[in-house]
Amino acid sequence: QVQLVESGGGLVQPGESLRLSCAPSGNIFSANAMGWYRQAPGKQRELVATFTSGGSTNYADSVKGRFTISRDSAKNTVYLQMDTLKPEDTAVYYCNAKIRLYAFPVRYADYWGQGTQVTVSS
Repeated sequence: QVQLVESGGGLVQPGESLRLSCAPSGNIFSANAMGWYRQAPGKQRELVATFTSGGSTNYADSVKGRFTISRDSAKNTVYLQMDTLKPEDTAVYYCNAKIRLYAFPVRYADYWGQGTQVTVSS
């Protein structure tokens, strides 16, 4: 059973940085539209940053200029560099991807990671 595995969360002070990573736990054929979402207590899950299927990026307005999404396509890994963190960035961060397990059939399924906690507090 393939899963998306996130790492890199933790507790930091305002203004500090963290880097999240996400990769599939097993062998896959390819991953597309990889990205990050977050959910704060009492709030709905929201988009943070993603790659589109065409390879461009989308960012939430609240993180533009502070967060950077990147990827290693050879490793099907996506990263989220988070700089100048603020207390309002505190949330569980989830990785999402459209994964194609095999060459055939050509079928992508939606996968989510288990989430990693990011806490920004002084």
